[in-house]
Amino acid sequence: MRFEASFEVADSPNFEMSDLQFEVCETLGGIEKSEWDACFPGELERYDYLLAVEKSSLRGFQWRYATIRSYGRLIAAAPVFLCDYGLETTLERGRLSRLIEKLRSIVPGFLSLKLACLGSPCTECGRIGTHPGIPDLWKADLLAVMLRQTSAWAERAGYGLFGLKDIPLPLDWTLSKAIDEAGLVRMASLPTASLSIDFSSIDTYLSRLSPGTRKDMRRKLRARSQVTVETVEDLGDLLPRFIELYRQTRLRSEWQFEDLTEDYFAGVLANMGSNAFCKVYRVGDEVLAFNLLLRDEARLVDKFFCMDAERGRSYNLYYMSWFENIRFCLENRLALYQSGQAYYENKIRLGSQLTENALFFRHKNPVLQSVLGLLAPLFGTDGTGKARQ
Repeated sequence: MRFEASFEVADSPNFEMSDLQFEVCETLGGIEKSEWDACFPGELERYDYLLAVEKSSLRGFQWRYATIRSYGRLIAAAPVFLCDYGLETTLERGRLSRLIEKLRSIVPGFLSLKLACLGSPCTECGRIGTHPGIPDLWKADLLAVMLRQTSAWAERAGYGLFGLKDIPLPLDWTLSKAIDEAGLVRMASLPTASLSIDFSSIDTYLSRLSPGTRKDMRRKLRARSQVTVETVEDLGDLLPRFIELYRQTRLRSEWQFEDLTEDYFAGVLANMGSNAFCKVYRVGDEVLAFNLLLRDEARLVDKFFCMDAERGRSYNLYYMSWFENIRFCLENRLALYQSGQAYYENKIRLGSQLTENALFFRHKNPVLQSVLGLLAPLFGTDGTGKARQ
């Protein structure tokens, strides 16, 4: 196979493995930024974001980067995370999750497996990047090589469970074919909520909501005059307060996987420049909420909204931030407001649509793989963010 200005299709659509070099890198810093980003056109959480994640010292995670090169040129890539994965991670907090935690305190490692997973716990969705010059005729084979080689590497490294995290549905046919060939089992994951900014003003947006919701939002926004909203690209002395509010918010969340650090928040803002910023919500001199946001030329991504539960709720800061973010999209002509995973009831009420995501996995032990396949419906969500219990 030759990589030049364009790809030339040979008589056979299949790759010759002798033309490809697979490698797992221990740091993203060992890969050229331009090479990596070329494989992820249109993605917001690319090299700069992933490098910030790598340097943020998240407890319980290690990072790797799977790459495929052809004659020295990067043509496919994917982030990989390694961890001990508790199967109850996707469960809503309840009796079953508490029972598993209690049993694990007695039997360490109960329902916990060593996982090597394509994707990242810190991105909105997972994707295997391929160079845009790769024709579809070859793409399915290239993705199959990526899955096969990464799975084999993970098994050699002692990780029995291999997976892909938060892949948007429906699948592209090339990825679907590669997943089928790899024998991966599908499990429902948390969907992603997005609002199309196909209106010209806040008033027009409000007119599309139900009468009851419209009335409720106008009532909730009356406190706006008492709140100061500031945009910052460097948290500086505000970082400890941000972390305090993040911890409070995380403890209230039903979904807990990664535990983010000061280095994560500071690193994302430092690495991504004008593509990352925070909205800070104050009443008087007191900071009551932060909102970490990412943006490009097409969308605004709401990464984290962290709020003082008691004081912030009295000013309806969650809803205030929602309208601040819509206003930002309108002012900057962004077509999409992506508000992420969880808390779907409010997001749907406010006009968002849900994009279904899925996890895919396979265990090297055929017996355990059969058991996990039977348990997948129990540990997955129902497509609206509610775990099946």
